Amino acid sequence: METILVLAHTETDGLLAKAALEALGAAKTLGGTLIVGLVGENVQSSANSIASCGAAKFLGVTGPDFGQARYATDAAAAEAICKAAGATVVIAPATSRWNRVLAGVAHRLGGRADTHVTAITAANGVVSVNRWYYRQRMEAVLQRTQRPWVIALEAGCCEAWKGSAGSTTVEAVAVSLTDASKQTTVTGIRAPAADQQTIRPDAKLLLVAGAGWTKTQPDGKTHTDDAEKLILGFLRLTQASLGSSKSLVDLSGEGQAVLPFMSHLHQIGQTGATPRHPKGLSTCCHGEEPHTVGWRFVNERRAIDLNPNCGWARGKADVLYVADAFAVMTKLNELLATKK
Repeated sequence: METILVLAHTETDGLLAKAALEALGAAKTLGGTLIVGLVGENVQSSANSIASCGAAKFLGVTGPDFGQARYATDAAAAEAICKAAGATVVIAPATSRWNRVLAGVAHRLGGRADTHVTAITAANGVVSVNRWYYRQRMEAVLQRTQRPWVIALEAGCCEAWKGSAGSTTVEAVAVSLTDASKQTTVTGIRAPAADQQTIRPDAKLLLVAGAGWTKTQPDGKTHTDDAEKLILGFLRLTQASLGSSKSLVDLSGEGQAVLPFMSHLHQIGQTGATPRHPKGLSTCCHGEEPHTVGWRFVNERRAIDLNPNCGWARGKADVLYVADAFAVMTKLNELLATKK
């Protein structure tokens, strides 16, 4: 029987992120002995919030040195918890903080690590993970005999654990740190204001803007400024997340007009991100395969395009609106504004 450790770190508010609760929910489906390991400046509140999860015990590495993301201290903390738990399978949310250290931790433990895992199952006592390859066109099911097996679970792939809070005891795990391991210090965080943030992984709606927004319109002119107002206005009214097609973010290299708030971070598709929003609306995209491959996990897909024979019309969208995106989005923003 596997000893399963859910490894999580606290957020700035001292609690656990949704991704950590998803990792806990996945671990609960596997059977075996469940242990929870927490890292942070103070983990008691986090432990209490999941006290009813059925864990055999809670382990914690705490203190000011573990409140910030830092490879040396995070790796030492994760290694110590894994050893204290005697874990054979370690499941952690694929956050930027854990993604930096998990491979190194697995090496220290003499185990193996798998990242970008999208599903974890167990049958007849054998644990299997799902992972996508070749630009997310092929899915593989993997099993390993090497232990410990460290698994980084992608966010949005599993149901988050839900249960009542309570009170529990956290066993402290000691970690010895040298001065050299504490040399890196986070002096601050620079982030855009909430109303300027355009990439929102937890948003219910994904809006994708294609190259058509910057092309010549029926009046023979480009309307990039109008496109910017319409897109950002829609994001402000709906709090949707923003994506783009490869062609749009590459237009600057072709000497064409671009939307200044777009970057390669927004790119959706074969050479970009593969989001998992419940709903998606594509505007001014042609719906070709390199772009739509990134939409495979969006549950409900709709598109606006003037071409009734575009790729979206060939079964890649649930609904295609054959219309001018400028006109549709203008009216849509007007309707949304009246409901505020």
